[in-house]
Amino acid sequence: MSRTYIEKILRARVYDVAIESTLETAPRLSARTGNSVLLKREDEQQVFSFKLRGAYNKIYQLSDEQRKAGVVAASAGNHAQGVALAGKRLGVNTTIVMPVTTPGIKVETVRRLGGKAVLQGDSYDDAYAHAMKLAGARGLTFIHPFDDPDVIAGQGTVGMEILRQHADPIDAVFVPVGGGGLIAGVAAYIKHIRPGIKVIGVEPEDSPTLERALAKGRRVTLPRVGLFADGVAVKQIGKETFRIARELVDEVILVSTDEICAAIKDIFDETRTVAEPAGALAIAGIKKYVARDQIRDQTLIGILSGANVNFDRLRHIAERAEVGEQREALFAVQIPEKPGSFLAFCRALGKRSITEFNYRFSDQEQAQVFCGVELRNGNTERKELADLLVRKGFEVVDLTDNETAKLHIRYMVGGRAPQALNEKLFRFEFPERPGALLDFLKGLTRGWNISLFHYRNHGSAYGRVLVGVQLKRKATSEFRSYMESSGYVYTEETDNPAYQLFAKGG
Repeated sequence: MSRTYIEKILRARVYDVAIESTLETAPRLSARTGNSVLLKREDEQQVFSFKLRGAYNKIYQLSDEQRKAGVVAASAGNHAQGVALAGKRLGVNTTIVMPVTTPGIKVETVRRLGGKAVLQGDSYDDAYAHAMKLAGARGLTFIHPFDDPDVIAGQGTVGMEILRQHADPIDAVFVPVGGGGLIAGVAAYIKHIRPGIKVIGVEPEDSPTLERALAKGRRVTLPRVGLFADGVAVKQIGKETFRIARELVDEVILVSTDEICAAIKDIFDETRTVAEPAGALAIAGIKKYVARDQIRDQTLIGILSGANVNFDRLRHIAERAEVGEQREALFAVQIPEKPGSFLAFCRALGKRSITEFNYRFSDQEQAQVFCGVELRNGNTERKELADLLVRKGFEVVDLTDNETAKLHIRYMVGGRAPQALNEKLFRFEFPERPGALLDFLKGLTRGWNISLFHYRNHGSAYGRVLVGVQLKRKATSEFRSYMESSGYVYTEETDNPAYQLFAKGG
C-alpha cells in the first residue's frame, strides 16, 4: 500500500498552485515544553490551507470530457476553496455545496475564485448528500474532499516536504483529522520513508471521528459533531483514509475547545497568524501529549493546516484561551451581604489579578459573586486558591470546567433587584495594575452598601467597573463628594435606559 502511495505522491501535480510551505521552529513553545517544536505552515498557501493540494491534483487527473462537464464538491470551506482555485486555473466549472454553518470568509473566497457556492444543511454530511444529487442529475464529477487516492496523494506532499526540510531526527508529527485525507497522505509517505517517526492524529473531543473508528476497529458514524472546529466537522472517516490510518497512525489525541483556543493564541504568539480552530489542532495535541507523557528533548512537528477564521470568532477564542491555558480560574463565591464583604474577599485573593467580577444584590443575608482570577501556576494554583477561600470562610464552587457557566451564565449574572432600594449606578475608570481593584474597593468601605458590581479585565491600560450603591439623598451627596476627591474618573448611569430596562434596583 505505502509503495503505491509513494509513487502517487511523488507524481502529484500540486505545485502549479501550491508552494512548499515553511517548516519553522516555534521558539516559545519549544522553551515552554522542553522540546523542539516546529510548525508546518500550510496557512501560507494562497487559499490559507493545505486543501488546494489534493483538489488540484484530482482535477488535473480528470479526462477532457470530465473537465468539460464540470465538477461538484462538498466542503466545510477549505476544500471548497481548493476546488474553486483548481477550476479557475484549469478552466473547469465548479459547484461547491457548503454547510450553512461555514464561515462567511470561506464562502466569499469560493465565489471570488469563480466557484458557484450552494449552502445546504448544517454539516458536511448534509452538504455531501446534496452534492451527490447534483452530480447524478447534471453529470458532474464529484471531487471528494478526502476519500480519494488522488486527493490523498496531493495532501501527502505535505509529509514529503517535512522529511525533505528536516533531515535530522523527528520523533512525532501531529496531524489534524477530519475525514482523514491529510493524515492518510502524510502517514503513507512518512511511514514508508522513516517508519520510526510517530504519526499522531488530533481531533476535537466533540468530533472524534478517527478515534472512535480505531477503538471500534471499524468506521462509525457519529450522531453529531461539534461545529467550533468546522474544518474537521465530519461524522464519519473516509473508507480509504481509515484503511490507511488504521495501519499507519500511531494514536489519536482528543482536545477540548479551550485547548484549541489556547493553541490558537500560541500560534499567534509565534507567528502573528490567527489559525482557524481546525488549523490549531496539531499544536493543541502537541501540548497535551507533552503534558500527558512528560515528554522532553524530542522533535515534534505540528501541521498548521489552515487560517480561514471569521473575524467575529476572535472574541470567543480570546475569552476561552486563558482557561484553556490554565491561566484563569472561574469561581462562584458566596459572601455575607454586608458592607466590607467585597473588601474582605479581595484581600483573601491577595495580589492575584482579578479578570472578572460579577455581582447583583438579591438577598438580605448572602451574596453570590461570579469571579475570574488570573493564575500563574495552572490547576495547582487553582485548587490552592479554592482551598484558601474555603479556609477564609467563603463557600466556593469551581466553575472553570463548567461549559454552561463559561458560555452563558457569566454574562447573565444580574437582573432586576426589587429589594435594592435607593440604588444609584456609577461607571468608573482607574489605571489597571495588580491590586488596583482592591485599592478601589478600599475607598468604598464607608458604610455604603454595594448592590451591583461588574468588572472585567480586558488587558487594557484602564480598568472599568460598573457599581450600584444603595444611597439615600444625604448619602448620595456624600458619595459624590468622596468620588470627586478620590480622583477616579466616573459617570453616573442611574438614568441609562439599559439599566432602567434590565437591571434597575428598587
